[in-house]
Amino acid sequence: MRTISVVDDDPSVRKSLSRLLRVAGYTAAAYESAEAFVEADGAEISDCVILDVHLSGLSGLELQAQLVRSHASCPVLFMTAFNDDSAKAQALEAGAVKFLRKPLDIEYLLEVIRTALDR
Repeated sequence: MRTISVVDDDPSVRKSLSRLLRVAGYTAAAYESAEAFVEADGAEISDCVILDVHLSGLSGLELQAQLVRSHASCPVLFMTAFNDDSAKAQALEAGAVKFLRKPLDIEYLLEVIRTALDR
């Protein structure tokens, strides 16, 4: 079973996305911060990572930069509640598969995950 990691500082987002991912047939791993993801070696167990852009402490973009530097092979999808064109450009330029706005379209999110895993 493929593992999808969710990194978001909002407990309700982590809980709802984890539930959705499990129902869709994935193993879900949830982290409240980029630091928690790094400390747990999340990149080692993740087949795909869903990152919030704005996190307390290390941002989603900073975590993505760490993943790129470490040559992590898992695709990264970003999500944010903010309309931030510069963050979107930075994320996509660094290799993010998609940059999604909250609230998420659940069917589209699952489609993006499936496509990312098939790369």
